[in-house]
Order: sequence, then structure tokens, then C-alpha cells
Amino acid sequence: MSAPRFETFGCRLNAYETEAMKELAEGAGIGNAVVVNTCAVTAEAVRQSRQRIRKLSRENPDARIIVTGCAAQTEPETYRDMAEVDHVIGNLEKMRVETWEKLSSPDFIGETERVQVDDIMSATETAGHLIDGFGTRARAYVQVQNGCDHRCTFCIIPYGRGNSRSVPAGVVVEQIQRLVDRGYNEVVLTGVDLTSWGADLPAKPQLGNLVKRILRLVPDLPRLRISSIDSIEADPALIDAIAGEARLMPHLHLSLQAGDNMILKRMKRRHLREDAIRFCEDMRKARPDIVYGADIIAGFPTETDAMFENSLQLVEECGLTWLHVFPYSAREGTPAARMPKVNGAAIKERAAMLRAAGEEQVARHLAARVGSKGEILMETPMRGRLADFTEVDLAEQAPEGALVQANITGTSGTRLTGKLV
Repeated sequence: MSAPRFETFGCRLNAYETEAMKELAEGAGIGNAVVVNTCAVTAEAVRQSRQRIRKLSRENPDARIIVTGCAAQTEPETYRDMAEVDHVIGNLEKMRVETWEKLSSPDFIGETERVQVDDIMSATETAGHLIDGFGTRARAYVQVQNGCDHRCTFCIIPYGRGNSRSVPAGVVVEQIQRLVDRGYNEVVLTGVDLTSWGADLPAKPQLGNLVKRILRLVPDLPRLRISSIDSIEADPALIDAIAGEARLMPHLHLSLQAGDNMILKRMKRRHLREDAIRFCEDMRKARPDIVYGADIIAGFPTETDAMFENSLQLVEECGLTWLHVFPYSAREGTPAARMPKVNGAAIKERAAMLRAAGEEQVARHLAARVGSKGEILMETPMRGRLADFTEVDLAEQAPEGALVQANITGTSGTRLTGKLV
């Protein structure tokens, strides 16, 4: 019996959950199956998943096709109606042992059992199935939060993930200690809306409390990193940790989305452009080596040239380096999909302008690092990342997962080059 094949679309959390599903499927004895973990963030992501499912079915004609993930949760009928698909499993169901045990049973057949998608809004806990380390030998990812209580007008994700719920701090700390005991030098905290961590827990702790608790109770963890955050929700303890905790990495990926206040209002975001600029300035004063990444959407409905210019200027005003640029794509079922659309050619042009601005920022950032020395976490024998997440190609080999010191000697594309000290 061959092991099931897994294909993952979308975010880091989806990839994390794929690793958990592998363990669940293996434990249940699932064989000769292809599991596709879908993403619902854009209509294009759904289209790509459907295209991939058809190709996987042709390549694996005797295998069962099991579809899960956010798109399976938000539009199960899309996959139910595909002749290639045998089972559609929701985001709650995919993390349950009993789901995979059912799928392994020869009696699990019939149209009524083909689709298993419950109401995601009924979820009150994060999945109990935590895995000890997903990623590479270099770093591990730990899911501490799932779901989102906000309703940004462009986003379908709350309907795929449910409302926000948090993993208790004690469980997180125990897992990270196990990862450190296994030799991991870096841990990344992940979630759908990371800065909402703790709001559903007793006493309502905040993300900064969790970060400080991890650093205090796991003193032998060399590096702690946090994934994408909403800067307006950064609590005082988190800001204090970023400023003063050397083991918390000086790299923040910010969910900004736009730089124009009217567009931010129409997106139903919770910050103004002035808030974003002030946050970046304040954090850079407190932590001069900090480097920012950011998500920005180009061509959101009603965006004029002047409004877009405010987003473009935000790249410079916030000192953003690593940009994730998203050309706006209408997502059926969201309020933004009913707003007046921007011309497709203009969206494409604006996205290109943002990417060009990002490339200039990267080139400037890399040039400033040449001649310095830094600690690198090795991801492959000859490549790793600095604390600020900049990639470095080394002239010599070092063990994967090791922390090494290197002199930065030059640049190569979007990476630095260096030599071991």
C-alpha cells in the first residue's frame, strides 16, 4: 500500500496542517490517495487547485482524490461537482483522527458521506493535533492561533477558518521546549491573525505575554520569530519584546494592504496610513536593525491613481523591504466583490510599480549589509538567513540547522554573499 500524496496551496498555516494530516493519515493506514489542501484567498487560487486536481487525477487514475482546506470549506459544492473528486473534507474535519479513520474504512462510501464540511463558525478550540516541528531541519513552525474575528471586505478567510481561537500558552511553551530538545535553533509562531492570540483565553493574555513567556521559560531557544502581524494590534508587551529581546528576530511582516485612508476604510481595516508610518518609525528607533515586510493589494475597487500613489509612497515612508504584492482579485461572497472595479490593465500596471519599488528597497537593503558580519541560520549546506530574514549564499559549507558567523562580502540578485568567519 503506497503512502498518500499531499499537495498544498496557500499559506504557511496550510503547510503546517498538511504535515499534521500526514501523521493522521499514516496513523489511520490511508493508502493510494491524493490529498489536496486548498486555499481560498483568491478566485485564482481556487482555479489553480481545480486545474491541479484534474492533473493529479490523470497522473494517479487508481488513487482516491481527497480535497480539503479553505476552499473546500467555503465552497464544497465546487469540488463535490468535480468528477475527479472522491471526498471533500472541511477545515475542522481534516484535523480530526476520526475523519481519517473513516476514510480508511472500506465501508466509507456513498454520496451522503462524500462531503464532510461542518459549520466552521461553531469551532471554539484550535486543533488538538499539534506536531513537533514542521519545516526543515533549520526552523520549526508552531501554530498558536487559528481563525479571525475581523471581516475585511476583500477577505474570505474567516469563512474558511472560523472565528479566532488560541492555543494556551503552556501548551505552546511545552511544544517549543520539545523542539529545542530536538535541536531546532529557530521557532516561528504562526496563525491566521496572530495578534489576536489570547483574546479567547482566561484572563485574555496578549501576544506579547506569550512571546515573553516563551523567551523566559525556554532560555536555550536561540531564535524566536513571529510571522505576519497586524501592526495596529501590537500590544505594549510585544512592542517591548521587539525592542529589547535580542532572541526575538528583528523582522516583522506587516499586514498593511494599502496606504490610502479611504481605501483602508473601504477594506474595513483598523488602521490609518499614519498609524502604519508611526509604528514603523517607532519600532525602528527602538530596534535599529529591524527590517519590514508587508502585504499590499494593488487595484482594490474604487482605487484611483491618487489613492494608489499613497500606497506606493508608503513603501518609502514605512521603509518596507520585502513586499508581497497582490493584484486585486474579486472573491465572490465578499463585500468588495460588489464594489466598482478597477480596470484590469491598471491593476496589472500598479502591481508592477509596487514590485519595482520593492526591488529598489531590497537592492538598497542588501547594499547596506555588505561589509558587515552576521549570524546565519543554515537552511541548506551553503545558504542561510540572517536574523532579519535576508538570505545569504556562503562560499563554504556548514551543517543544516546550524548557527554560524559570516562576513558579508557582496550581493547576488536578491541575496547576499558571504564567507564563514
